[in-house]
Amino acid sequence: MIYFETPRLIFRDWKKQDLYEFQIMNRDPEVMKYYPALLSEEETKAFYNRIITEFTDYGYGLYAVEAKDDNSFIGIIGFHRATFEASFTPCIEIGWRLKYEAWGKGYATEGAKACLKYGFDKLGFNKVYSFTSNINIPSQNVMKKIGMVKVMEFEHPKVPEGNALRRHVLYSTN
Repeated sequence: MIYFETPRLIFRDWKKQDLYEFQIMNRDPEVMKYYPALLSEEETKAFYNRIITEFTDYGYGLYAVEAKDDNSFIGIIGFHRATFEASFTPCIEIGWRLKYEAWGKGYATEGAKACLKYGFDKLGFNKVYSFTSNINIPSQNVMKKIGMVKVMEFEHPKVPEGNALRRHVLYSTN
């Protein structure tokens, strides 16, 4: 099923062959440099299963994103229900992770804008959050470009103490 499109992107259900590409992407040190660790094939499969479960349980999730020019899977952009312990959770988070080859083309901004529109217009969201490590300037730039504003900084409870990625920034749509 195709949920929505932008001029260059298709947001659709996951296809079986996407899992292989997703596994490769999650083992790429460049793609994962703002995450605590690379994901093994099994960890990616478990992540994929959580994504599918969120679609079943909530009617939204991290969409498989395809580039229209060559119909290739380029990554994920979409929503996740964040439930770790924090002052702003549980909440709906918007996030993205794209193959390195898709970086620098404006896909994250284009896709995240479309996701927010879909979330507010079709899914009835009234507030969406996004967060990342405070050293992840590229993702923070996307958050700003899609109209989000910085709310606060926090220590992410799922990132080990002493890890350079533990300090996070929180952005919100309003």
